Amino acid sequence: MNKERQAGTSKLVYKTRFEWAYLKPVYWTSWLWVLLLYGFYVLPDGVTNWLANRLGDLARFSHKKRFLIAQKNIQLCFPDLSDAEKENLIKQHYRAQMRSVLHYGLVWWASRKTLAEKIIIKGQENIDASLKKGRSVIIMTSHSVGLEMAVSAITMRYPVSGPFKVLKNPVTNWFVAKGRTRFGTIIYSREAGLRPIIKDVQAGQLMFYLPDEDLGKDRSIFVPMFNVQKATVPVLGRLAKNCHADVLPCISCYDEKQKKYIIHVLPAMQDFPQGDDKLDATRMNQAIENTVHICPAQYFWTLRLFRTRPEGEERFY
Repeated sequence: MNKERQAGTSKLVYKTRFEWAYLKPVYWTSWLWVLLLYGFYVLPDGVTNWLANRLGDLARFSHKKRFLIAQKNIQLCFPDLSDAEKENLIKQHYRAQMRSVLHYGLVWWASRKTLAEKIIIKGQENIDASLKKGRSVIIMTSHSVGLEMAVSAITMRYPVSGPFKVLKNPVTNWFVAKGRTRFGTIIYSREAGLRPIIKDVQAGQLMFYLPDEDLGKDRSIFVPMFNVQKATVPVLGRLAKNCHADVLPCISCYDEKQKKYIIHVLPAMQDFPQGDDKLDATRMNQAIENTVHICPAQYFWTLRLFRTRPEGEERFY
């Protein structure tokens, strides 16, 4: 049995079985949303983009708490922008976020051929170069609104393992999990930890790793991101060492002119890891910054990126 066939044999693999309980009346609203997403999926691109812009403008003012989080994040990360530029960045972010929602049907139902036409990898040669050297590969993906497109693009072409955050709504959770695994991706719930994923990577799988969420003080150290101290989990360097892996920063961006998603896979981080948690975490956050600058409006600014503060600092949100 070769290495790739051995990968994912753990009993901890997240199962995506359909449950008849999903058809209970309590979930009928969820199914209505699924039907709407299918309707958006079959619309022409121009109509979908126009609709996404209108819905994004509405969403910007419909949830004040999320709007204030995005506003604060952009103030912290881009202090040199004018007020008008910050306002426009938030506006474009909400439009991009809504467009990615309307495009969920693309990753759920589109054929492999259509996906290959609609989602392009820029920098695939960087992945191939690492694999050719016999290195494992960790795709360090930033939380952009088009994250699911990056998952589809990479998993269409390579065997992949990664963690999966189980969603509260079981119907939505089932569709998202099915979308991520439709090309053979192996996913594990967060409760499984990283050990089974490490084994898969050592056996030949690529790994998706999203390091930019704030997971609290107990698991984190404070290092800068956009010159703001951020609670950062210092795991990536250790993963790279244990897996003998190159780390390739990645972000998904929608190109409005081409009407396509461009998955930017940057060259492997050089001289990484260094073996020092603080230094490696700082380098990681700098790499995240580099990806954000590729399409700033499409980063997930409504996340509470700086929720945990160092001792004595006031909370931002």
